[in-house]
Amino acid sequence: MLLYSTPKDDPQSRALQQGLRDHGYVEGQTISIDYRFAEGVTARLPDLASDLVRMKPDGLFVIGGDVAPFLSKATQTIPIVFVMSADPVQLGLVATLARPGGNATGFTFLQDKLASKRLELLKEIAPRISRVAFLSNPDHPDNELRVAQRAATTVGVHIEPIEMRGADDLDGAFQVMTKASIDAIYVVASRQTVASLPRIVEFAAKQQLPLAGGWGAWAQAGGLLSYGPNVGEVVRNAATYVAKIFKGTKVGDLPVQQPARFELLVNLRSARSLGLSISESFLLQADKVID
Repeated sequence: MLLYSTPKDDPQSRALQQGLRDHGYVEGQTISIDYRFAEGVTARLPDLASDLVRMKPDGLFVIGGDVAPFLSKATQTIPIVFVMSADPVQLGLVATLARPGGNATGFTFLQDKLASKRLELLKEIAPRISRVAFLSNPDHPDNELRVAQRAATTVGVHIEPIEMRGADDLDGAFQVMTKASIDAIYVVASRQTVASLPRIVEFAAKQQLPLAGGWGAWAQAGGLLSYGPNVGEVVRNAATYVAKIFKGTKVGDLPVQQPARFELLVNLRSARSLGLSISESFLLQADKVID
């Protein structure tokens, strides 16, 4: 049995199912998967975690740095495989990336260099921008703000940090952006920002603001660009760890992995609506151009 923290029909769920099939674990035949989803309500997570642990599964698969800690607190024995954009060391899930040491391991999207690269790409594609709203969840442990602030001077922009812990904070965040006269948005991917992706992209479009996001979903939804790992590919790869654990490998011996390949997606429809002319050389960098 495997317990999983995302709806069954979610694209990431399908990626996990495919990854498990690659190793001979077919849902309904050789493996049983139970799905749980907090629907973005953080207050539900402790009870959900306790319920999952009481079922005594052979493993727990979790997506999200805001979800994994609740499972880690609920059990120190059941293997946990995570996929997250947060820092698992800062969260206390593992001792180090190389030697997790406990009952949790997995994949993290965390790469400090990505923050400066996204900022550089945003400035290159929209050279007139000068004040960038940096929208993030302060409860999501990562280093993006610090790295982006260091890169801002070189790139030639000012970073305006704006916080949101959940959907209820969005209206206030939008008001702060408007008052600060920002002319672009950089969104730090987390469970909460991704859950509010449609509203954030809609606001950027209405306000004529170039938006850069952490992975493909942001550009596909209408943001100007995204740069980061292919989430589905990472989830599929993480299924390898599930298979290894089921076959006897100790969780603590499996190092936390970070993706080595990153994708640049550019939304030409968004660029046209913003009045941006994108050079051929920039488009040639893109892994996917949405038109």
